[in-house]
Amino acid sequence: MGNLCSLFAPPKPVKKRRPIKKRQPSLAGSGSGPNTNRLNRFRSSSSRRDNKFDDAVTTEQALAAAAILSRQQKTGGSLPFERSASQRHPVSGTKKNQLPRSSSTRSRSSTDPLLQPHQFLNQGVKLDNLETNHFILIHGGGFGAWCWYKTIALLEEDGFKVTAIDLAGCGINSFNINGISSLSQYVKPLTDILEKLPIGEKVILVGHDFGGACMSYVMELFPSKISKAVFLAAAMLTNGQSTLDMFSLQAGQNDLMRKAQIFIYTNGNEHPPTAIDLDKSLIRDLLFNQSPSKDIALASVSMKSIPFAPVLEKLSLSDGNYGSVRRYYIETLEDNAIPVTLQENLISSSPPEKVYRLKGADHAPFFSKPQALHKLLLEIARIRPT
Repeated sequence: MGNLCSLFAPPKPVKKRRPIKKRQPSLAGSGSGPNTNRLNRFRSSSSRRDNKFDDAVTTEQALAAAAILSRQQKTGGSLPFERSASQRHPVSGTKKNQLPRSSSTRSRSSTDPLLQPHQFLNQGVKLDNLETNHFILIHGGGFGAWCWYKTIALLEEDGFKVTAIDLAGCGINSFNINGISSLSQYVKPLTDILEKLPIGEKVILVGHDFGGACMSYVMELFPSKISKAVFLAAAMLTNGQSTLDMFSLQAGQNDLMRKAQIFIYTNGNEHPPTAIDLDKSLIRDLLFNQSPSKDIALASVSMKSIPFAPVLEKLSLSDGNYGSVRRYYIETLEDNAIPVTLQENLISSSPPEKVYRLKGADHAPFFSKPQALHKLLLEIARIRPT
């Protein structure tokens, strides 16, 4: 009877408002119901949009950096790399409205560290007590001066002078990679800088990867102008050895490197290769397995081929020249390109003055462990002459 009466009873206005009152709390809760499902769908789609936005921002930043490098290349010249491209091409408008060095607005995570505000403060390095305050950074095969942007910023904020160069055909240097026939031709931008150093001025060289062989070459030519040489996951060769000889020591042990290499035969297949490319789909695992995504994106649009002839060239190193320069080695413990076992073989073949180890660093420690790398470079700079 009660049910029958309720069917004919006039509807109460409050019944139209009750669902609204009940649904509002459920939006913030974790209960069930249609509103909860709708909220979950909203959150899921919002998360997807955020992820797509981050990916778009990352790609846009990398492409913007590549565009700047391309514009510089078209204007000619191979100038020393000064800080970041954004500082050489400032954003128009008032200083208040300009973006900071990184144009990304997302917060940094533990896997994307560095460049926090307090780290740009001078860390109390007394430059007057150092033998030299000038670093020259030498990139590895396929890289360019652009890869040092974090290291440049940190060192310069400590008051150091930093010169990051583009070797021939790399970065914004317009030389044809496939036309490079010798190591001297490849390192000419570096030898030009050392030749122009004032008498009595010395520098600290930092060579990464194949840049280690390039650094050894100029150590033989200009020993009196080099205070220290830092081999960073680099080819530290002995007299009569080539970079190809170094990699042959791990023949068959680095299947990833073998798969990633693409040989370029500009002069035809009947002639030796002119350059080596790296498969872009494999560079994350080979070179950047610990690096932030935005730096991998930058590298993917900025890396170039590696000239083949310099890799084949055997170095001529003497104790009186090369051997007179103080050498230091920094091992990268998560390196898939030059594994720790190979790095240790290089060290045992020609022991440097001291060996440092970067835990958690891949083959690009300037991306994966820039703070720790910066700290080691400061420590090496402080070492007094013997």
